[in-house]
Amino acid sequence: MTGADSLHTFRGRLRSLRPAAFGADPDGARMERIRNSPNFADGVFRNPVGARTRPSGSTLEFAKVYFRKEDRVRRSPRGPVPVHATTLADLAAPPATGLRLTWMGHSSVLAEIDGRRVLFDPVWGERCSPFAFAGPKRLHPVPLPLATLGPLDAVVISHDHYDHLDLPTIRALAGTDTVFAVPLGVGAHLERWGVSPDRTRELDWNETTDIAGISLTATPARHFCGRGLRNQQHTLWASWAVAGPEHRIYHSGDTGYFSGFKDIGAEHGPFDATMIQIGAYSEYWPDIHMTPDEGVRAHLDLQGGQPSGLMLPIHWGTFNLAFHPWAEPADRTMIAAHEAGFASAAPRPGEPFEPAARHAVEPWWRAVADEPADGWPAWPAVASATEPPVAPVEEALVADG
Repeated sequence: MTGADSLHTFRGRLRSLRPAAFGADPDGARMERIRNSPNFADGVFRNPVGARTRPSGSTLEFAKVYFRKEDRVRRSPRGPVPVHATTLADLAAPPATGLRLTWMGHSSVLAEIDGRRVLFDPVWGERCSPFAFAGPKRLHPVPLPLATLGPLDAVVISHDHYDHLDLPTIRALAGTDTVFAVPLGVGAHLERWGVSPDRTRELDWNETTDIAGISLTATPARHFCGRGLRNQQHTLWASWAVAGPEHRIYHSGDTGYFSGFKDIGAEHGPFDATMIQIGAYSEYWPDIHMTPDEGVRAHLDLQGGQPSGLMLPIHWGTFNLAFHPWAEPADRTMIAAHEAGFASAAPRPGEPFEPAARHAVEPWWRAVADEPADGWPAWPAVASATEPPVAPVEEALVADG
């Protein structure tokens, strides 16, 4: 055996000892395609604009904030989250308007669009972690078992972080006929977990694939990637624009605010509905997650500056991933959207809704959250999914940051 053969064997043994949840690193033809990407430079994928991907500030300062008892209590609900009870029955009939969204919690959304079913960032696991005994634990149960969800035309993954790409969920879906649309490099994880390569569409930014008569385009985002102990930045992150014959929708994945939302809207919008990340923000990582006010601004950018379409807030409520109070993202987003003059939705986990149909927006989270020290902000007098606001919020509301 040559020295090269011995090294190859040693590396192979190391890979076999790697936890399955870490996934796999891209290699071979996949890695060659990554190297040829215009978004890959100096050995790593790059953001559309600069972004700090590690928390700013000192470790000691960070630890003090994280372990402060009075703040930690507010980062979780104080009572059971009211999961919608009849999700399965509600999904039995097709959407009357041709477009229906069901927020399953965090960034997981089932989109029924023009007769097709697309599942974004499905996470049915109990923890967003490589380990079953540690890591952020689910704050509410999944609305329904994955096996009862029914056939899916496409599963869309935004990036490979644990709260968006879940090993148990992917393994459960690997035995179906579903096609996966993922950013460059993420296909390596799927293959290790049992997804056939011929059922994976791996895209660079601004590339499009057609699945079952709808188009799915990977669009830029401002974030980062990584699952293992050694983050090589060899898998891409993306937002997604999806277009059917009659409707268009957008899923942000995880992203910091950047001017590229305007370009995405001009190229692929306007959208009937956007699913926008508005949770897990912090002054310690301001470039890679949006605040509620930035999420509202992103929706307007995607709509060409017009207060049109509906915004569904995502990436909140299911896992404790930041220092802000548990209910703050939803509360701030609903009020900011109202002030901006466009429709927003605030369904309970598992509650299907049609963006074009009238429905009231109620702050259900306030009943299971600790009230802020200075009280809840005044709730808008008018908040519905189809009618624009007719009266401004009369009191000063929470400021950004």
